[in-house]
Amino acid sequence: MVSNEFWTCIDELLRGSRVVIDRPKGSVHPRYPSNVYPLDYGYLEGTSAADRGGIDVWVGSRGVVPPEAIVCTIDLKKRDAEIKLLLGCSGAEIREVMLFLNQHSMRGLLIRRETGV
Repeated sequence: MVSNEFWTCIDELLRGSRVVIDRPKGSVHPRYPSNVYPLDYGYLEGTSAADRGGIDVWVGSRGVVPPEAIVCTIDLKKRDAEIKLLLGCSGAEIREVMLFLNQHSMRGLLIRRETGV
């Protein structure tokens, strides 16, 4: 179980950052051209992650709202681990993201927010 304090910190990061979409829904992955992004994908400006970029975000049909889940990923090719925030995603959109992330050298684990926001 993930504590409420964890989600409070995630919410604060989101409130204090601008969401930048650098790979819109329907765009092609730069290394795997057969993989098409199922949702808008980007990052939180002014944050940092393992890859030295911003914390990754997936934005679903409800837009930028407090995250209902995060995905912890391990990429064996890049040899790194990251979190990705799921913002405004329906259940179907979360399934699409998980299918996208669990390809090639990457694996993701979904952690759902258990309490209301």
